[in-house]
Amino acid sequence: MTRRDFLKVAGTSSIALGAVAATGCSLNKSNTNDTTLDVEGGKMEYRTNSRNGDKVSLLGFGCMRWPMITGKNGEKDKIDQDAVNKLVDFAYKHGVNYYDTSPAYLQGQSETAAGIALSRYPRKSYYIATKLSNFNTWDKDASLRMYHDSFEQLRTDYFDYYLLHAIGGGGVDVFNKRYVDNGLMDFLMKEREAGRIRNLGFSFHGTQDAFDYFIALNDKYHWDFVQIEMNYQDWQHAQAPDNVNADYLYEQIDKLGLPIVAMEPLLGGRLVNVPANIADKLKEREPQNSIASWAFRFVGSYPRVLTALSGMESMGPLEDNLNTFRHFKPLNADEIKLLKDLADIMDKNPTIPCNYCKYCMPCPYGVNIPEIFKHYNRAINEGFKAESKEQADYQKLRRKYLISYDRAIESLRQANHCIGCHQCEPHCPQTIKIPTELKRIDNYIEKLKRGTLEA
Repeated sequence: MTRRDFLKVAGTSSIALGAVAATGCSLNKSNTNDTTLDVEGGKMEYRTNSRNGDKVSLLGFGCMRWPMITGKNGEKDKIDQDAVNKLVDFAYKHGVNYYDTSPAYLQGQSETAAGIALSRYPRKSYYIATKLSNFNTWDKDASLRMYHDSFEQLRTDYFDYYLLHAIGGGGVDVFNKRYVDNGLMDFLMKEREAGRIRNLGFSFHGTQDAFDYFIALNDKYHWDFVQIEMNYQDWQHAQAPDNVNADYLYEQIDKLGLPIVAMEPLLGGRLVNVPANIADKLKEREPQNSIASWAFRFVGSYPRVLTALSGMESMGPLEDNLNTFRHFKPLNADEIKLLKDLADIMDKNPTIPCNYCKYCMPCPYGVNIPEIFKHYNRAINEGFKAESKEQADYQKLRRKYLISYDRAIESLRQANHCIGCHQCEPHCPQTIKIPTELKRIDNYIEKLKRGTLEA
């Protein structure tokens, strides 16, 4: 018996997914089943991966946004391990058993922190997902070192779910250089046969042509799962042409019968900090539930989704998400239509599509790119971005934007320090023209300061 067979988990009884219709995508093809298991404080929602029997919590813990301690005297920020342990303890105790990390997250610190926190529990009681994040070098030896280092950092001798990280950027040619021409795909397939990789898949950001190519490779590589950006905004409003609508991605993966890991169900927080008129409509429907719960219920309403990742860097979001998934209720057709209508409205909102992943960091010149974009988007969503001197409350809005900007981002890390080196741009999964956007924000701020803003 191989390790892969040995580690299979026996399936338990399933319950039917709540009826969801008129979604624009088939919801009746599924190789996953819903179950609930008693855990402390309620019943966690689980999905069964019918390909291997894994019973996975529908809420997955994304380890890209661990709590950090700000570095002093030029030192880089460090993960707050005590805080991480407390978060993992609470999540684990309440039924979360899927933890997703990468050698690239948090400047190389995420895997180590995850390994410390998780190794305190029986290895077979949780699933580890990590990635071959060889963005900076496609050399085989360097990539193999990254692969083997992940075992050490995560304190394990096998990976439950292993991903080729963010393929699609640069298209098919870059994929071949990163994984095929150097023999890495052959190596990874042998590792899967040996049981050190239980499930081999990929995460995707890119064009439709690239995605179609990678999906077609299923005949050769026999993917075990696919990780995609999936939420009610990207369902039909992904930033084309460099990203693909999630309804198309879901449909193609569904045809192959592969489990889906949903990343960015909250769009890096943008589907929590929605414009006030959007929040009001959701609160009218369910005043007792959070705005975030709507986004998670949307993703969880699609049966091909095995788990939905959330980067929970504090106890508040963790408790809220646990509440959603311990009392999980799929959306009905009317609720899905509501979210799609709201997505149409938000698509016209001039925010920057930053998901706060921090792949662009660190900036060699110290610019705090994600915080600048986060502040700008918050000003739009909360209605305190001054648009012209003709506004009746222009001076109030002008003052609020400038003061809040200085409080959110220290002066040496503001947009005016961007020199346009473009080193950040290739790392952005959303293909944001980062220096262009920083320049635009800086020009806007200068006009506010000088009192020269025109309509």
